[in-house]
Amino acid sequence: MGVEIRENPVTDDEFEEMKQFVHDYLAASVEGEDDGGRMRWYPWHSADYRYNHILNVIDISTRIAEKEGANIDVVRVAALFHDISKLEVDQDVHAEAGARVAREYLKSHGNYPSSFIDEVCDSVRAHSYQGPLMDLSLETRCLIESDLLDKVGANGMALILLRMGYEARTHMDCSEMIDRILERGEDAIDRIESDSAESIAHQRLKRVRWFREWLVSEVAELEPDGVDHEER
Repeated sequence: MGVEIRENPVTDDEFEEMKQFVHDYLAASVEGEDDGGRMRWYPWHSADYRYNHILNVIDISTRIAEKEGANIDVVRVAALFHDISKLEVDQDVHAEAGARVAREYLKSHGNYPSSFIDEVCDSVRAHSYQGPLMDLSLETRCLIESDLLDKVGANGMALILLRMGYEARTHMDCSEMIDRILERGEDAIDRIESDSAESIAHQRLKRVRWFREWLVSEVAELEPDGVDHEER
């Protein structure tokens, strides 16, 4: 008798168990590092930040998948596992390593269809792809677009302002640092394919532009920069 293929192969309880596994895996990845290792003192290299980023990507990618007609279970599980190996291996191999962890977990927990496991692992493995997104499956596009979007807007802005403290910059550098978020967002818009992701990107960049204008209007000696960040 073959394995029954469920229309929605991942229940809410199973997904919560996966989340706990990923959380604990990330925490274990940095245990015992005397100096924090690999700049762990930067918040975005910590287990807590990485897990929060993963939760953000799950939320964004699920919203995109719902509107674009992608397989939501594939997208949200791939989003959950996409950075699981980020803190234990080098950047250029973390996607491949994450796909291996995802496969081992899914094969040993429950009776998930082989096709489902393959799709999830393919998306995790491809999420660092730098080529055209139309080369990839719809589910992988949803994952990559959401990964890009989490670096744009409030989360990206808060992190880059925190970075100013670590680099001993003054508040006079704020507008320059915020410009980096705008440039990153414009690069993301150039790369994303779905209307849903583009809409989120424009909304987030609008808020960043508003914050920068507010900052310049109230902080003496800050001047608008010469970079033309157009509403697109």
